[in-house]
Amino acid sequence: MRLLWLLMSLLIITKTARLANFGICANFNNMLGLRTWIEIDKKAIAENYKTFRKLAGVNCSLMAVVKSNAYGHGLIVFSKAAEKQGVDWFGADSIVEALALRKNGIKKPILVLGHTLPERINEAALANIGLTISNHIALRALGKLKNNFPKIHLKIDTGMHRQGFYVENLPDVISFLKSKLPQVKIEGIYTHFAAAKNPAFPSNTSHQIEEFKKAASIVESAGFKPIKHAAATSGAVAFPESHFDMVRIGIGLYGLWPSTEAKLAFSDKIKLAPVLSWRTIIGEIKEVKKGGRVGYDFTEKLNRNSRIAILPVGYWHGYPRALSSVGRVLIGGKRAKVLGRVSMDMTAVDVTDINNAKVGDVVTLIGRDGKDRITAEELAELSGTINYELITRINQLIERVYK
Repeated sequence: MRLLWLLMSLLIITKTARLANFGICANFNNMLGLRTWIEIDKKAIAENYKTFRKLAGVNCSLMAVVKSNAYGHGLIVFSKAAEKQGVDWFGADSIVEALALRKNGIKKPILVLGHTLPERINEAALANIGLTISNHIALRALGKLKNNFPKIHLKIDTGMHRQGFYVENLPDVISFLKSKLPQVKIEGIYTHFAAAKNPAFPSNTSHQIEEFKKAASIVESAGFKPIKHAAATSGAVAFPESHFDMVRIGIGLYGLWPSTEAKLAFSDKIKLAPVLSWRTIIGEIKEVKKGGRVGYDFTEKLNRNSRIAILPVGYWHGYPRALSSVGRVLIGGKRAKVLGRVSMDMTAVDVTDINNAKVGDVVTLIGRDGKDRITAEELAELSGTINYELITRINQLIERVYK
């Protein structure tokens, strides 16, 4: 029975992949048994990886930043796809994410970029996971270990004032490590830029680069040989002098630009391929007469006799409530307007002008259908947020289908 189940699953996946190659299929969801799903394009992952590998150059490592469920793309499966492409490192937010990567077979070096609770430091050491150390409390927590010391990356505050030691504090940090923790390996030293997303104003980032160089010099003069890294996607694109030994690529690896300014400045030279598409289906269609009011609080009054399609997604799934009465979806390659309030689990759209729309049809929330595309940036702008927030808030329980 188990073998039969595996064969059937393989058949479904194969058919799904074939259908996906020929565009949107109205019965795609029926094959998967899903009301909503996320499609992840492996070809786009490969294209983006090649773009940033070329940008980084031969002497610079590439870290795939897969924090926050791989920016909404699915932590484990995306990471496996990225590892297959050849990324050198993985960046996670937490020890929980990092351990999940290890348990699922990721063997490349992993760095936890966020805060690690003192009681979980030992787990990182046992799983060969690097930790960010950015303050004296974290240093003292290391000092309480008796064995199994993790590799560490010192985070430097060069001006963003989030995580990190100030440059002037580094001599004390090094003194503490040498005297109290000679077993601990300083594997890396890094910083993060606050304003690299707008290349039209480079002075702040240039100042941070110079501060980081000072920090690296202090650590290296003390006899350490850490991996130096500073640039995320924006820095890697706009400030090649910030590449150092490694670049940390997050949003760009998913085919999205870190800002409108960066896109305007570099999209003629660098092409990014969006990796994620979000689909749902039409669950119900109803006729509503002119003057009818739609949704909670009757926020939208119809100015004509209308056909309304009800979609089984809402803000619980991650479709922003801010898109109420302003969002657009694609059905059969045509745009349909969101009507009234986005509910927790349902959204109404106007299909009056889409004559052939029927129950079961695929609806595109993010992605391409026909000649039109709805982008994460478009929805983010309508929602008053950024593409980062929009995609990372897509509910983790929604199945990610890789094609």
